[in-house]
Amino acid sequence: MLDDTTHYGLLKTLEENPGLSQRDLAKRLGVSLGKVNFCLNALVAKGSIKINNFRNSDNKLAYAYLLTPGGVEQKARMTVQFLKSKVQEYERLRAEIEELQRETEQIGLQENAHE
Repeated sequence: MLDDTTHYGLLKTLEENPGLSQRDLAKRLGVSLGKVNFCLNALVAKGSIKINNFRNSDNKLAYAYLLTPGGVEQKARMTVQFLKSKVQEYERLRAEIEELQRETEQIGLQENAHE
C-alpha cells in the first residue's frame, strides 16, 4: 500500500511541513486518511521518519513528522527517479504531439489544431 507516489509525496511534504496533521497530509496528497496513517507507520518502521509528540502543547494531539537522515537520503534518491520518469514521459508526449501535428498538416487541418 506504500506506493512510490505516496511515499515520495509524504517525504516531500513532511520535509517542508513537518507539523501537518494526518488529515492535512491526506488532503494535500489526495489520498484517504487511513492510507496516510498506514504509510506513515510504514515509513516509521523503515526508519525514514520519526514522530515527535509535543506533550506540553495546548493541543495534546500535536505531532511533528521529522525526516531522519536516511529519510532525507531516500527522498533525494526518489527525486532523481521521479525526475527521470517525468522527463521520459515528457519526451514521449512531445514525440506524440509532433506526430499529431504532422498528421494534421498532411490533411490541412493544422489551423484548427490550436483551438
